[in-house]
Amino acid sequence: MDLATVIGFVCGIGFVLYGILTSGSLLLYWNIPSVLIVVGGTLGATFINYPLKEILGVLKVVKNAFLHTEKSPNGIIEVLVGFAETARREGILSLEQQAQKLDDDFLKSGINLAVDGTEPEYIKEIMTTELDYIAERHKTGAAIFDAMAMYAPAFGMIGTLVGLIAMLAKMDDPSTIGPSMSVALITTLYGALIANLICTPIAGKLKNRSANELLLKQLSIEGIMAIQSGDNPRIVEGKLKAFLAPSQRSQMAAKKQ
Repeated sequence: MDLATVIGFVCGIGFVLYGILTSGSLLLYWNIPSVLIVVGGTLGATFINYPLKEILGVLKVVKNAFLHTEKSPNGIIEVLVGFAETARREGILSLEQQAQKLDDDFLKSGINLAVDGTEPEYIKEIMTTELDYIAERHKTGAAIFDAMAMYAPAFGMIGTLVGLIAMLAKMDDPSTIGPSMSVALITTLYGALIANLICTPIAGKLKNRSANELLLKQLSIEGIMAIQSGDNPRIVEGKLKAFLAPSQRSQMAAKKQ
């Protein structure tokens, strides 16, 4: 479970609720017609904008924001350097059995292609194409939440206009102006909260997850290319370490000592 996501939602929702409770009753901020306008309008616009299949698939994407376990690039480098040592010592065919034990399907398929004797340029082309399609799928998931973050405040404003029209229609009764104005502004609040507390942060988290995952897969491609070329394990390690931040290189060096 991603602790940062959970802490972010608990803190965000908790502090907003605390602020509301210190300024009045929570019931003042609850209005079902406003919820229907903002949530219903946002979902409706999203369904119009995206195919049903992509919207249903976003549920799986949301799970990644909460339950994703980050893979360590150091761990992948250790695996690839180990493969390079085995390939140099026993030949690349000896990697076939080790590859079956991998839980990373992308890395496993790349090693299998190398074991099958596929030309390096074809391996790179196949894996890069797969990488591009993974990036596109990730981009769609984040784009849906970006779109919802754009629609929610817009429907909040629409709800406010609806409330103002209803209020102006009852101007002959001054006692209804205050409550009607309050209800009209609630929709703006709902839209801002949905956009800034839910949709935009989830879109940002998915983009970060995607960038990290693509970096690891790029690292895997580079490692497989180096193994296929018969590079010395030290050279393989040096090439792959170029993907790491200085702090990650220090962690890797400290672990070896």
